Amino acid sequence: MTRRHNDANMMAIGAGFTGKNMAERMVEVFLSTEFEGGRHARRVDKIMALEG
Repeated sequence: MTRRHNDANMMAIGAGFTGKNMAERMVEVFLSTEFEGGRHARRVDKIMALEG
């Protein structure tokens, strides 16, 4: 959801809680998920304005 709604470009995975196979699948899903834009883009634009 963080990729879809917030256009996130990083993720954190707890090594002590996540096995290798699950971590690989999580990364695959994260990298293949597109940003939805639309109503979510307004929030991302506000954040980007604060950063720049």
